[in-house]
Amino acid sequence: MLDMRMSEDGENGALHLSSLAKGNSVSHERQRLQTPLTARRLAKQNEDVAGLAGGEVTTFQPRPPSLPKLTRFVKSVSLEETLRTRRIHNSQESLSDRAGTGSSTDSLKEDPAAPAVFALSGRDDDQDSPDFRGRGSSLLSGSDGRPHSQQSSSEERPAKVRLSPLQPRGPLPALERSFVSAPLRTSNRIDRDCLDYKMPGKQKLGERSHSQLEDMGSDDISVNTLKSFYSVLSPIRPQDMRNRSFLEGSVLGSSALLGAEELERYFPNRTLGIYIVTWNMQGERFLPANLNDLLLPTDSEFAQDFYVVGVQEGCQDKREWEICIQETLGPHYVMLYAASHGVLYLNVFTRRDLIWFCSVPEHSTVTTRIISQIKTKGALGIALTFFGTSFLFITSHFTSGDSKVYERVLDYNKIIEALTLPKSLPDTNPYRSELSDVTTRFDQVFWFGDFNFRLNKDRADVEAIMARTVGGDMSTLLEHDQLSKELKDGSIFKGFKEAPICFFPTYKFDIGCDKYDTTSKQRTPSYTDRILFKSRNPKEIKVVKYNSCSSVRTSDHRPVIGVFQVKVRPGRDNVPLCAGQFDRGLYLEGIKRRMAARELKRAKEGMTSPSTVCSIS
Repeated sequence: MLDMRMSEDGENGALHLSSLAKGNSVSHERQRLQTPLTARRLAKQNEDVAGLAGGEVTTFQPRPPSLPKLTRFVKSVSLEETLRTRRIHNSQESLSDRAGTGSSTDSLKEDPAAPAVFALSGRDDDQDSPDFRGRGSSLLSGSDGRPHSQQSSSEERPAKVRLSPLQPRGPLPALERSFVSAPLRTSNRIDRDCLDYKMPGKQKLGERSHSQLEDMGSDDISVNTLKSFYSVLSPIRPQDMRNRSFLEGSVLGSSALLGAEELERYFPNRTLGIYIVTWNMQGERFLPANLNDLLLPTDSEFAQDFYVVGVQEGCQDKREWEICIQETLGPHYVMLYAASHGVLYLNVFTRRDLIWFCSVPEHSTVTTRIISQIKTKGALGIALTFFGTSFLFITSHFTSGDSKVYERVLDYNKIIEALTLPKSLPDTNPYRSELSDVTTRFDQVFWFGDFNFRLNKDRADVEAIMARTVGGDMSTLLEHDQLSKELKDGSIFKGFKEAPICFFPTYKFDIGCDKYDTTSKQRTPSYTDRILFKSRNPKEIKVVKYNSCSSVRTSDHRPVIGVFQVKVRPGRDNVPLCAGQFDRGLYLEGIKRRMAARELKRAKEGMTSPSTVCSIS
């Protein structure tokens, strides 16, 4: 019976020890610790536990560190609260560090509720007792079996709680298919200085939706990110390249080279700028010193997209004239096409990045003289297609003479019937075309030149009217203009319009000065040089500027310039494209002279400027 009782007591003691180590008998332990223990009862309990376990217990008790001196500001905490704090710490540590490898700095947070120094409630003599301090240290160290010396150092530091990983309550939402990335948008941002055009109001770069990215589930910001990642150009998918043909395309879709998307990328408001010059050079051998005032006036904010220059009685060296134009316009422009008919010259320059959207230009000539070999009077026309809009530029020189109005009307009728244009270019609207009038076969027509229409008034009367003119109102003078009368009657230039004239007559001047003809003939000043325009659709041509260039005085005529804004439509890829062809030799020669002139100017400025190194006073 005694042996059975001892075995039962041993088993109960072992179970009790196991439950104590695992922390399952929490309430019993709290009840035992509520009564202060003396050193003798503590030693007796250790002996009983060792006897129940059936073995010897070797205790390692190094000298405990001295407790910090308690002050009156330290909050005393009961042993029950201390054990609860340690158990929470151990349980959180076991949850977050399953492998026992330690904690990461990301998951550690200080517990503001845990005090830095623990003061055990009880009598003062119990706190000073070394046995009690050892008991308190062993109880606070937990059941991890570490030496007391390692545990005491951790208790001196502020207690830290390791947070357990947060588990989602339900399934996470699916990620959106968006390419938006703040770092990408920052690193690939396009500077405003790199933009060729100022985008108006709501048509800024990237705000327009791209059909090529619609299937990818992106938004406007994503489009900006992708565009800036590659270049300013819109991205092209390989599938679009497989389905498109630049030579046989017949759809106005976004994949067309001349389609709406490509047009809006270069011209968001679908407006093209055209600069037109007409000038009777009087066959002068020497050209002006520079053409800046003629082609690049200071009152213009921006340069235009196309420069079309028509000359009557041109200089002897046509190539030299073209080089002067190229040198003035600079490297941003190239000569798309040039044609001549005797002393009639017509040149078309365009921005070099727009040449890919131009068709192959075509030209035709007409002689209005009785003898066709004499090519001083007649017309020269150039036709081309830009995107889906067809253009016709005509420069002409009509019969001269104050009273030869009827002959000039005959010249006009012969020109519109004899110009054989277009040749291979498709007609954009064949239902509105007429075989007897070349101007009806194109969307936008510009006709300019020396029409030789005069003022039906004596010179003295004309000069008196000019003296009374205030604020550029030339309506009184235009009442005697032959061309204005014929336009009202509808006998010439049917369907054409002219911008209001606010400049003085451009003919006839003494060369090198601003005085009208002082020779014995005493010719009456007249508006012989004009620019007219015609459009298939009303209000598609807007006049920006219409004026004469009074600073060019090398001829008895003053040049006339006109700036226009023209609406452009998308087109088909079935037109014969010029494929980027231009006069490369002219381009290189013009740029070479431009650089040489700049170096010469710098050299002259260096010679005339005083030296700051050596000066003699």
